Amino acid sequence: MRRSLKVSPVVLGFVSCLFLSSTLLSQIPGGTPSITLPGTQSPFQGSAPEGTATQEVLQIDFKDAIDRGLRNNLGLLLASDQTLAARGQRWQQLAELLPNISIRATEDVQTTSLAALGLRGNFFPGPVPRVLGPFNYFDLRASARQSVFNYRALQNERAASQNLTAAQLNLKDARELVVLAVGNSYLQAIAATARVETAEAQVKSAQALFQKASDQQSAGLTPAIDALRSQVQLQTRQQQLIAARNALAKSILSVARIIGLPLGQQFVLTEKAPYQALSPLPLETYLQRAYTGRADYQAALAKVHGAELSRKAAVAGRYPSIDLDANFGDIGVTPGNSNGTWQVMGGINIPVFAGNRVHGDTLVADAQLRQARSQLGDLRGRIDYEVRSALLDLNAAAEQVDVARSSVELAEQALAQSQDRFTAGVTDNLEVVQAQEAVAGAHESYIDSLYAHNLAKVELAYAIGDAEQGVRRYLKGNQ
Repeated sequence: MRRSLKVSPVVLGFVSCLFLSSTLLSQIPGGTPSITLPGTQSPFQGSAPEGTATQEVLQIDFKDAIDRGLRNNLGLLLASDQTLAARGQRWQQLAELLPNISIRATEDVQTTSLAALGLRGNFFPGPVPRVLGPFNYFDLRASARQSVFNYRALQNERAASQNLTAAQLNLKDARELVVLAVGNSYLQAIAATARVETAEAQVKSAQALFQKASDQQSAGLTPAIDALRSQVQLQTRQQQLIAARNALAKSILSVARIIGLPLGQQFVLTEKAPYQALSPLPLETYLQRAYTGRADYQAALAKVHGAELSRKAAVAGRYPSIDLDANFGDIGVTPGNSNGTWQVMGGINIPVFAGNRVHGDTLVADAQLRQARSQLGDLRGRIDYEVRSALLDLNAAAEQVDVARSSVELAEQALAQSQDRFTAGVTDNLEVVQAQEAVAGAHESYIDSLYAHNLAKVELAYAIGDAEQGVRRYLKGNQ
């Protein structure tokens, strides 16, 4: 015997409301919370906070955020310390080539045992004392040591100079990375602000729909399912607004963290990033700018040159070296009863066998040179990829902005028509709810495409080594 299962319209409507609610909740900004483990964060996402918080609410525009990041960002501070360490290592190598001068004053009072030296009375016709003294002498002497020729030390100093140049260029590249990190964080906060504004408008629209459905239900014009459906829609939009505000607050905290604001300082972001079209130049032009303007690429070239000099220094371990030592001073019983003396010595040191140390140093230098060359080749390929990728993202995002803008207009027109149809009693409010969802999706797509377009400009400026100087021009559509 076959049975048919009858489902109440109210139950079916409630199930459909639950399904609609789950669909809308899956689109709440922020997604599933994630955990960031300590030690996995890039230093460019942190900072050393500057000063103490005040009661004033700071007004921070894009330029101010970048300036603060260039003062306080942790990645830049660490790069500055590495530059200082490279400067110190260069001076350490230079000290091997510069003269070493010292002055020493000595006052010596002593006794000497002749018996301990083997001098006995039977060696001499007269008696010999067992101990001489006490006696004293005074010596004031300046000593100097100079390397006349040391090819190994000379090449090590040149290699250290190249490493210092590379560290200085890496510091410049760190400034570019700070601009990239600050720009991305600032644009994310702007996008989060737009999402909050959109969510607030959607809550107002859902509130109006719920009020209209409730009034029509009270008047007996619509079934209870319409009011239930609109209430689910309203509460879902309220949840989206809560999530959007939370995401905005966290984006604001991220900006403060990157630019080094005082802990607990209140501030607002004053600058918007509306759509500004950017006409890209030919790819070859960007690549040429990147290879000449990227500080990290110039630093990699300096590292290769430094590795080549380090290899020459390792091979030079077999070469002879010439040193010169000299001293001049005054020696005598007292400073008033003394005589000037001096001494000059020159010597040549010829390595004969050092336990294959030179061979080991050469192997290490060869490995470092090959690594530097491989990293240079990889960086050249990465620059090509980053420039091409940024151009692709820029073009795609520009097209997405146009499509998303049109989608917003169409979705809002569809929403207005569905609201008119619902008011006229032609259809139920399911059509209105779906139209509201389409409007929300269109606005979200527009915000995402606008953020992607502006971020692609920032990435393009970094890819060609012009982020610090040109990022604001790129955001305004100029090059």
